[in-house]
Amino acid sequence: MYLIASLFFFSSLQVSGWEVFEDTQFKWQFSDELGAEVQMPIFSTKVEQLEGQEITLTGHFLPLDLDGNRIIISKLPYASCFFCGGHVGPESVAEVSFDVAQRPFRMDELLTVKGRLKLNNNDYEHLVFNLTNAIIIQK
Repeated sequence: MYLIASLFFFSSLQVSGWEVFEDTQFKWQFSDELGAEVQMPIFSTKVEQLEGQEITLTGHFLPLDLDGNRIIISKLPYASCFFCGGHVGPESVAEVSFDVAQRPFRMDELLTVKGRLKLNNNDYEHLVFNLTNAIIIQK
């Protein structure tokens, strides 16, 4: 009985990505395409197992100009984020793609989103961690 209850409890937990993303290592590698050194992800088994799974992230909206229904959220506020010279890496930001247009968000607005994780290690037009088919979770 205890085993069945434990399995049910752990299978019903929502996966939060920021802590799992921290298991990703990065190595600097020269990109012929960009003509510069870039950080290439080395995904842990734990991270790879989440690809295609639905995960939830709570992060700060970053006001970066993206096409369509895409936004970027950060584990940390704008002033401390990866793009602004904070002492964090690419594991602290995620690109979020919605199927439908969203209302305008304020800089640093705290959002909780749920979507399918897509890992990226070769498309320089997108971030390493992407949530597709995302929705906003109202708290």
